[in-house]
Amino acid sequence: MDQLKPVQWWQHAPALERVVRDLVAAELAAARPGRQLPAAPWAPGIDLAADLGADSLDLMGAATSLADLLGFDRAGMGDALLARTRLADWIAAAHASLDLDAGALTFRTSGSSGAPKRCTHRLDSLWREVDALARLVPGRRRVWSAVPAHHIYGFLFTVLLPQAGGVPLDVLDLRGASPAALASWLAPGDLVVAHPDFWGQVAALAPVFPTDVTGVSSGASCPDATALALAGGGLRLLQVYGSSETAGVGWRDAAAAPYRLLPYWRRADAENTIERTVADGIERHALQDRLDWIDDERFLPNGRIDQAVQVGGINVYPAYVAEVLAMHPGVRACVVRPMRPDEGTRLKAFVVAAEGVAPAALRAELAGWIAERLTPPERPVAFSFGPALPHQPNGKAADWIIDAWE
Repeated sequence: MDQLKPVQWWQHAPALERVVRDLVAAELAAARPGRQLPAAPWAPGIDLAADLGADSLDLMGAATSLADLLGFDRAGMGDALLARTRLADWIAAAHASLDLDAGALTFRTSGSSGAPKRCTHRLDSLWREVDALARLVPGRRRVWSAVPAHHIYGFLFTVLLPQAGGVPLDVLDLRGASPAALASWLAPGDLVVAHPDFWGQVAALAPVFPTDVTGVSSGASCPDATALALAGGGLRLLQVYGSSETAGVGWRDAAAAPYRLLPYWRRADAENTIERTVADGIERHALQDRLDWIDDERFLPNGRIDQAVQVGGINVYPAYVAEVLAMHPGVRACVVRPMRPDEGTRLKAFVVAAEGVAPAALRAELAGWIAERLTPPERPVAFSFGPALPHQPNGKAADWIIDAWE
């Protein structure tokens, strides 16, 4: 394959519409948990205020996020979305801004281990990754997507990659579709971009895939059992290891196999650190996982590096607190994290109760349980309950608002 020639991705109207629509939908949903929004795709003529009920604060939040993602300020268009409420106007503003400056995009982490973080990537670096990815999935004819286009994983695989061959590939939306129907929709040459939860649901149905279909999984670890089940049905599953901070780092296409670094990354001297050469020098990234290196090009993740947070000036470890809570027989699953700034300065916990256990009774029992096992700074002071742990459409862990779950 010849060296990939980058294109002006935003000139392909469906791609730009998908990025803007997915970001706006995510921001409106996050602004008011429980809000019912129309199913995608939305027509460009939809009015965010009149048709979706967005108020001025909702619009301000979504506009700020879109401007941040696409770099409106660099193009001198920081106020381009003010007083506009039609989705088509936002898409047009995005197009105009990118025509002036498309050199970088700023994605945000999920906040799964703290407050969301802004991660800026030069567009030429993203195209360098797409060049490597395109070599791993040659001959694709269509793309099916179960992930949002405004997150870095979705952007790479459903916006840039489909345009890597010069003639844009069709991108079909799988969100809201039944995993049971997936195999019957596919044809040779298809690429399916999804997250581990989606693949788990597909694997549970033991589908048989057409020949020459490739799946991609990223955003979280895909269980080996899921990957093996999909392979048994004839699917080649490409697993990509990376993050919002680094974009893609490594890949594998066999369960339990080591990941192989993408060609422009290399192992750095510092532990759990990688580096690459960029236009202005060497760029280094400390990863959030411990890595067991097989050699200088292959590695296996070996668990997240626990991040201490301070409560009352004392270092505490939310992952450890979650382990203690999970020891209670009435807890099926749980996650612990620091409160949002508007919620307080202590820890909070989200708990999935075991089958047949009433959340109200479990809440009372957990108070005594943690009092016996955790120091005061370690004890969560707010408990939320639900049928499953909060996660984003891409399968990553997500934060939750205490009041929305109490």
